[in-house]
Amino acid sequence: MDIFERIKQNPGPLGQFADYGEGYFIFPRLEGPIGPRMIFKGKEVIFWSANDYLGLCNHPEVKEADAKAAAEYGMFYPMGARAMSGETDQHLQLEKELAEFVQKENAYLLNFGYQGMVSIIDALVSRNDVIVYDVDSHACIVDGVRLHAGKRFTYKHNDLESLEKNLQRATKVAHENKGGILVITEGVFGMRGQQGKLKEICALKSKYNFRLLVDDAHGFGTLGRRGAGTGEEQECQDEIDVYFSTFAKSMAGFGAFVAGDRDIIRYLKFNLRSQIFAKSLTMPMVIGGLKRLELLRNRPEIKAKLWENVHKLQNGLKERGFNIGDTNTCVTPVMMQGSPIEATLLVKDLRENHGIFTSVVVYPVIPKGMILLRLIPTASHTDAEISATLDAFEAIHEKLVSGFYKAQEKKILQEQNLSFTAI
Repeated sequence: MDIFERIKQNPGPLGQFADYGEGYFIFPRLEGPIGPRMIFKGKEVIFWSANDYLGLCNHPEVKEADAKAAAEYGMFYPMGARAMSGETDQHLQLEKELAEFVQKENAYLLNFGYQGMVSIIDALVSRNDVIVYDVDSHACIVDGVRLHAGKRFTYKHNDLESLEKNLQRATKVAHENKGGILVITEGVFGMRGQQGKLKEICALKSKYNFRLLVDDAHGFGTLGRRGAGTGEEQECQDEIDVYFSTFAKSMAGFGAFVAGDRDIIRYLKFNLRSQIFAKSLTMPMVIGGLKRLELLRNRPEIKAKLWENVHKLQNGLKERGFNIGDTNTCVTPVMMQGSPIEATLLVKDLRENHGIFTSVVVYPVIPKGMILLRLIPTASHTDAEISATLDAFEAIHEKLVSGFYKAQEKKILQEQNLSFTAI
């Protein structure tokens, strides 16, 4: 079969919904400055889908630092890869300050988080090594693991018994192959908001010989006494061998970093293909990154405001009877029962009639019959916006349980001559 014919016949799990959802449910276009209120389809909405936890996107000091760096250096400088011509004092300074902040010997800047994690996994393991990773890991971890030519095992999400069983399997394989074991987990799981059980995983090091890689994209800046992440929150940062985070969340930018022992970071610096063969991180993001990190270190009131809003939102949802799972982070999932069509009708109602924009997740990402609405509170949200959102959720939930959306779904299916079993 011709490659293009196959693609046309099977556009993929998301692509099959392109005609129905593109521009609204998938690839929605929001306008205006990133913040608690943005413009969607010409209307102002309260926006709960940015990962700008600390509200730094439009912080005046951040914007000034970015603008000055862009004016001085432009958006292209430095023009080459770090290994060839893209090394600057500012890159080294940001790495030094990041390493100190997350209590590691050294750090290395990455151009993008997704790309960086894929490349880190590829560089750390050989075909003789074994990877053991949480089944709910982010796609960047999954894709990095797919590059691994050796054995890999998944353990049940945050399940220490399952992890230990797989460590036993991994230990046997590693011994036979004369290799090692890399355990990978997230500091914060971004869909449902649970912290990874880092402290408990680290405790298993006394029983099994493995190294630990943690993706702390949602934990960096939000958790820990100083905001240094999930390892600091759980008091086990020194036991994390390789610590990774992106700048796309609390740092309100792009790029990422990896931190660890000096020798390991030096090895990665000379072996990360995604960095050796890619252009260096641009100066506005590097200089802007220094300013963002300064604010994170020296303005604890910003994180305090974030958590004030988190508690108001999550407590308000729980008081109204909503199921937000066992989140113990800023990530706020709201779980309801319903079909994918009911989910789209519910979300459209939220956006069109209540002015609330939030992300929706349905099967196959989560089990059939479940609707997950994910809210990301930030330090910038106001009490009025939280209150309006709680009222809107209460209204759409009443419609959901009363069968209002189910009746609309039935009408849609009848008009399109479809059956319920086809959905």
